[in-house]
Amino acid sequence: VQLQASGGGLVQAGGSLKLTCAASGLTTKSDALAWFRRPPKKAREFVAAISWTSGNTYYADSVQGRFTISKDNSKNTMYLQMESLKPEDTADYYCGTAQSLGAATHAYGMDLWGPGTQVTVSS
Repeated sequence: VQLQASGGGLVQAGGSLKLTCAASGLTTKSDALAWFRRPPKKAREFVAAISWTSGNTYYADSVQGRFTISKDNSKNTMYLQMESLKPEDTADYYCGTAQSLGAATHAYGMDLWGPGTQVTVSS
């Protein structure tokens, strides 16, 4: 399985960005995909997750109502639409796979990570 995140960049506070995670080689063992982020000098934290089969989603409280996770099964691609961005959203964003939606909400539950994409929100 390979994952590639893209779409990061520099945006002003209040702006929007859409991240993309292209996945290849997914197996039935990887039912969930998730976004995590690592703010500067902080630990990696959960952002959002989606079940590949059911489409059920789960969000961190800090992004609920501002970020939307989605997927396109035909393209093996996951997205993260980020709205109303805040300076505290500045981080390296990573996508990863997990066996279940529940496992995907914790970094230790993830099976595989892709390279990150940097998001910088200026005030």
